[in-house]
Parts: sequence; C-alpha cells; structure tokens
Amino acid sequence: MRAMLKRIAPVLAAAAVVFVSLHAETPTLGTVESITVHGKSLEGNLDGDSPDRNVIVYLPPSYKTDTTRRYPVVYLLHGYGLQASRWMTLFKIEAGLNAAMSRDPKEMIVVNPDCYSFYDGCFYGKSAATGDWETFVADELVKYIDSHYRTLAKRESRGLGGHSMGGYGTLRIAMKRPDVFGAMYALSACCAMDQAEVNDQMKTSAGYTTRDQVAALRYPNKGTLARAAAWSANPNNPPFFLDLPIKDGQPRSDVAAKWHENSLIPMMEKYGSNLKKYAAVKFDVGTMDNLLAANQQIDAAMTKAGIRHTFETYEGDHNGKIAERLETKVVPFFSTALAFK
Repeated sequence: MRAMLKRIAPVLAAAAVVFVSLHAETPTLGTVESITVHGKSLEGNLDGDSPDRNVIVYLPPSYKTDTTRRYPVVYLLHGYGLQASRWMTLFKIEAGLNAAMSRDPKEMIVVNPDCYSFYDGCFYGKSAATGDWETFVADELVKYIDSHYRTLAKRESRGLGGHSMGGYGTLRIAMKRPDVFGAMYALSACCAMDQAEVNDQMKTSAGYTTRDQVAALRYPNKGTLARAAAWSANPNNPPFFLDLPIKDGQPRSDVAAKWHENSLIPMMEKYGSNLKKYAAVKFDVGTMDNLLAANQQIDAAMTKAGIRHTFETYEGDHNGKIAERLETKVVPFFSTALAFK
C-alpha cells in the first residue's frame, strides 16, 4: 500500500495544481441589487400604479474590488406582461451578463426598471393614465443611477435596449432623447404601425365596465387596453381613463390617429433624425417571430431616412433565443459602441 501511494502521489499533486489553477481562473461573478427608485413623473397616474418602482441593477465583476473605476451603463427595458424580476429569470440575464463579461474586460452596469402596471405594462409612453415613463427612464432613473453608482455620466457611455414592448420603448425613447443615450439595441420591437383595427378583440375590450373585470384579464385583450392607456388616455373617462378606437361598435378616427402617432414608423418621421446622433443603432428579430414584418418595415423606414443602422434576423421565435441574443449580441454590441473612459 505504501509503495502504491508513493507511485500515485505525483499524480495527485499534479491534479491538485490543475484544480487550483482552474479555480483561480474562474471569473468573479457580478452582483445584483434590487432597489426602489421614486418617479416624480409617475406620481398621480390615473391607473393607480405606485410611483416607487423596483429596479434591478447588475454590477459587473470588478465593481466591488476596483473602487476607483467608473463604468458605462446600459438600461434594459422588459417586455409586456413581465415584472423586472421575471424578466431577469425568464431570460437568464444575470448568468448571461456574467458569461459575456468574463470574456470581455469591458464591463458595464446594467439597469432593469420594472414597468409592470394595472394593465400589465406601461408601453414606456407619456400619458395621464400611465404616467410619464419617458421622463422616468431618461431623466429620473438615469439621475438616480449616476448619483448612487460609479458611472461614466455622459451620453456616450449610456446604452438603451429592450425586448418586445421594451424594444418599442427603446426606439421611442432613443428617438426622443439623444441627449441622454449614445447607442441603442432593440430586440423584436412591437408597434411599428398600429392601425387600431376594429376587430373582435377590440370590440371585446370595449365591453368591459369595471376594473375588476380588467384586473382578471390576460393578453391580448389587456394589451389592447394597455396601449390605449399609454396612447389615448382620457382623464375624463373613468373608470379606465382611456379611449379606445371604437365606441358603440363604431370606429373613432380621432382616437385611431393617436395610436398612429404613437407607432414607431410615424414617430420616425418626426424624431428619426435624432438617431443619426447615435454612435450605433441596431435591432433584430427572429424569422419565426410574428413581428418579423414589422421590424422589416422599421428597417426600410430607417434606410429611407438615411439612418445608419444594423438590422439582423436569426432563426428563432419571439422569446426562444432572447437569453442567447442578450449574452452574445447585445452585450458585445455595447462593449464596442459605448465609451469606457
């Protein structure tokens, strides 16, 4: 036995060295903080949603140890029907950020605000019903993060991204606030051209009369009401404080016009030139996503307007590859597009 131990001792020692070496090379993980940020611009919203918003902040691996270093910040906007906590777990965002930043020393802070509402989503608009989400994201949230974390507090070091409803919010806010953000990446953006079609779904949505009825709804009827709350609010129309593009079974052209104005392509005609101020503009969509045609329309509109951008399609549906895209496409995009000093 003693002789056998002598023979295997060098092997065990070598294995121990390899184990220590591998352990030493294991990247330090980032940390996640859940904080509350008060939105003055969200106070008094007629939906009754709290102006105190949960925000999940990812701090990169070196943040706790390199205490003099300042970091770019990427703001990620979640999709309809999600809360920020579910957005993080559904698409494995923390693990994806750790993996991406273990491969690239260009680390960044990533901020995920929660816009879940009475209607399951705010659409990042600006209305009496939902509150002013444009101002909350671009001004109040940015100011809070810059004052509480070691950020590079300049537009060239701020990115904006999001998925689905959040992709819409990304393009919407990016077009309006080039003074705040310097690069943007939208995934599967919705609402390129909302025609406010008067169909069975719209007629059903117009039939609800109590908040209890609406609270029990799910997509798509609740999504119709969510868009109305964001795009055609009416403080004089309780209990929902919104107008739909239909009333008493008849279409309402004045309300439909508001939905049109809040669609991305019409907004691009008014604000799209601001995207020319960005260091980089990118968006993508899966080839099996029902938003493929809408994103192709956005691509065509940007090309027509002379907006320098990158548009990609990939094999996938609306949700299936978002975790992968965030890790392998979105983070590397911002590591190139943003200023790191």
